[in-house]
Amino acid sequence: MKSTILAEDKDILVCYKPPGIAVQSARLGEPDMVSELKNYLGGKNPYLGVVHRLDQPVSGILVFTKTPAAAAALSRQASHETGQESGKKKKPAAFMEKEYCALVFTGEAENLPEPGLSVKLEDYLLRDGRKNTSAVVPPGTKDAKRAELVYEVKEKKEKQALVKIRLLTGRHHQIRVQFAHAGLPLLGDARYGSEKSREYSAGKGITNICLCACRLSFYHPATGRRMDFQTEELPWIS
Repeated sequence: MKSTILAEDKDILVCYKPPGIAVQSARLGEPDMVSELKNYLGGKNPYLGVVHRLDQPVSGILVFTKTPAAAAALSRQASHETGQESGKKKKPAAFMEKEYCALVFTGEAENLPEPGLSVKLEDYLLRDGRKNTSAVVPPGTKDAKRAELVYEVKEKKEKQALVKIRLLTGRHHQIRVQFAHAGLPLLGDARYGSEKSREYSAGKGITNICLCACRLSFYHPATGRRMDFQTEELPWIS
């Protein structure tokens, strides 16, 4: 398999997804994680619940479920991610927490925070399903959804910086869109990157989006035990 199994029991499968493989419904002839994992589980059409997804170019940690009951429990946690939108009720005791690592272009940034300083981005995003894109729009725009995240610069050099991101909401292409809007487009992002960031990425030989779901925490759907998985495997570092 292209994906790597990090943990498994009768209820869940925790996997690392490499960049370039789709979670589900890949184009004809291309592998996807769901097909790979069902083949691994064996039997006649085994149950595999998809709790959350990553874009095909993005790497990182995902949890799948092996029973409908586990899927329902983890879906509830995923829908009540830590740090819900402002104004909502207090988050429940059980929630799923996701952290990402990304490499961003700083050549156009006006004010890059110093390492260790936590910064919050708040925007409203509008999704265009026909084009499969999202964009930052003014508050009050019809069908727009509030998007929030917190990030911290871990290190910076030349015209790039490594950032760690904690999602407070889960929106379509949220990290890529919000960072591009903030003047810090992700390296390797041909869709949302600026002309200069694309040129810089090409010069560095970066062809995939430099974004990885590097940490995933949740409560086990059967035992209630808090589980935490992390990876230091950032695919853009050779």
